[in-house]
Amino acid sequence: MPATAYPEWIYDGSDIPDPFGYGERAVTFLKRLRHPNAFNPQAANTNSHPKAFQLAPFQERIVRKIYGPRDSNGHRIVQNVFQLMPRGNRKTSLAAALALLHTIGPERVPAGQVIFAAADREQAGIGFREAANIVREDKRLVAATRIYDAFNSAKQIVMLKDQVRLRAISSDGSAAHGMTPTFTLIDEIHAWKGRDLWEALRSGAAKVDDSLTVIATTAGRGSDTLAAEQFAYATAVAKGEIINPAYLPILFAADPDDDWQDETTWHKANPGIQHGFPSLAGMRTLAKEAEHRPSDRAAFLQFNLNVWQANSRDPLFEMATYDARRFEDDDADLVDLPCWLGVDMAVNGDTACVAAAWLHDDGQITLKPWFFVPGDDLQGRSDRDGVPYLQWRDAELLTATPGPIIDPVIVEEQIRELTAQYDVQEIAFDPHLARVMMQRLFDDALPVVELRQAPLTMGVAAGDLERTVNGQLIRHDGHAVLRNHFENVVVSRNETTGLIRMHKGKKTDRIDGAIAAAMAVHRAVAGQTNKSKYTGAEAEIFTF
Repeated sequence: MPATAYPEWIYDGSDIPDPFGYGERAVTFLKRLRHPNAFNPQAANTNSHPKAFQLAPFQERIVRKIYGPRDSNGHRIVQNVFQLMPRGNRKTSLAAALALLHTIGPERVPAGQVIFAAADREQAGIGFREAANIVREDKRLVAATRIYDAFNSAKQIVMLKDQVRLRAISSDGSAAHGMTPTFTLIDEIHAWKGRDLWEALRSGAAKVDDSLTVIATTAGRGSDTLAAEQFAYATAVAKGEIINPAYLPILFAADPDDDWQDETTWHKANPGIQHGFPSLAGMRTLAKEAEHRPSDRAAFLQFNLNVWQANSRDPLFEMATYDARRFEDDDADLVDLPCWLGVDMAVNGDTACVAAAWLHDDGQITLKPWFFVPGDDLQGRSDRDGVPYLQWRDAELLTATPGPIIDPVIVEEQIRELTAQYDVQEIAFDPHLARVMMQRLFDDALPVVELRQAPLTMGVAAGDLERTVNGQLIRHDGHAVLRNHFENVVVSRNETTGLIRMHKGKKTDRIDGAIAAAMAVHRAVAGQTNKSKYTGAEAEIFTF
C-alpha cells in the first residue's frame, strides 16, 4: 500500500498499458491542436505550427493513464479522474483539450454531450472559452464546427458532422437533469455550494458506456463539503486504502508538515514549474508577502501548494491540534465526573446546541455536543449552508425537530436527561433566548446560571476553550457537526485586553456548537479553579 497519495507514477517511467493504442492516439490528437497563447517555433512533436498545443511530459503521462488502459472489449478502464493541482499549472487548458478530444477528436460519440460544469456562469465560461479559442486557432476546425458564444446566452460548440455538443453550465442543477454526458469537466469543485448539479451530472453519466468525468480543482476549505468528500475518497484510492481501478486520483499537493517556504516543496506541488509554469518568480513574491501576513499565508498554502484548509482563515485553534485529541470515551466513565452544560439557543431557523464538559481528576476535559435544527426543508438548508444535514440526521449527530423552527421543549428534554444521568454542576445559558426554559429548570431545582454572550464574558470563555485545546487537555469523539462549527469560527483579538471574539466567516456558517462548547468548558475550568466569576464580587445575580 502506498505510504503517500503523491502520484509517483508520473515520474517513475513505469509502463502504462495501451493495448489498443488509444493512449497514443489521444496524445497525438492533442499535440495537433493549437493554442492562442502558445509560442513554440521549434515544436518537437507531430505539429510544427508555432502555436502548437504544448503537452508537458507530466500532462502526457496523465493523458496516457486515462486513455491507454482498456478492457478486452476496448472499453476505457478509467471512468473518473480527480485532478488536484495548484493554480497556474494549466489544468484548465488540459481539461479543455480533453473536452475537444471528446467533441471533435477520436473519442467523440455521435450526438454525444460534452459538459463544462462550474459553480457559476463565469467560472464555467473560463473552460469553455479555452476550448473555443483552441478551435479558433485552426481554420479546419472552425469550418467543422459552430461556436455559440454570444453574451448572456447558452455557450456551445457543435461538431457539425456528428452533432456532438460541448456546453457550459453552472449551478442550476435542474437544468442538467435529462443529460447523458459522454465527458464532464467538474471545474473547481471546492467552490460548489449544493449537490444538485453534481448529482444530476453523475446520474446522467451513469447512463452512458465509457462516460468520463474529470474533476479539475485546487484545494478547498472545510471537511464537510462536496469537494472535501471527493478529496477524501481520491486520497483513499491514491493510498491504496480503497481499490477502484475506474477512479484515477492525481493529487499534486504539499504535505501539511512540508516547509511551505522551501522551493523543493513548491516543485513537489507544482509539476509545471520545471516547464515554466507557474512563474517561479511570481511564487517567490507571494511567499515573501505571506511571511508576515497570516491570511496571505493561508491563501498561498491553499492555492499555490494545494494544502486543504480549515474553513476559517483566523481559527480559534488549529484543527490538527483538536483532531489529535480524539478518544472513544465510554459514557460509563463519565457518570461520576462533575459535568457542566453550555446551552446556545437558536434564533428562528438557526441551530441550537447543548454542550457538556466533564472534568477529569487530571485536568482533562471531555466534550460532547447535542445539536438541534428545524426539520422543515432540511435539504434546502443543506444546500444553503453547504453541509450534509440529512447525512448528519441519519447518523444521529443532530436532532431535526418537526416544523420550521426548533421546538425548545425538545432541547429542554435533552437537558433534563443529561442532568438525570450525570453529575451536572451548572447549566449555563444566555438568558436572551432562554428565559422561559431557565425559569422552568430553576423551579425544578436544577443548577441554572446566566452566562451572557457579551464580549467580556464570551471573550474569557473562548480563551479558556483555546487554552484547553492547545494545552492538549481536551477529549472528544470526533463529532462531525461540532468539528464543522469549530472550523467555521473566525476570531478577532483585542490587542489591549487580549480578549477573543468568535464570529462567523460568512452568513451561512454555523458556530453555535463552538459557542456552547466555550460556555461549557469555561464553566468547567472555573469549577476546577474555584475562581468562578459567578461566586465572586463581579458575579451577576440570576433573577426572573
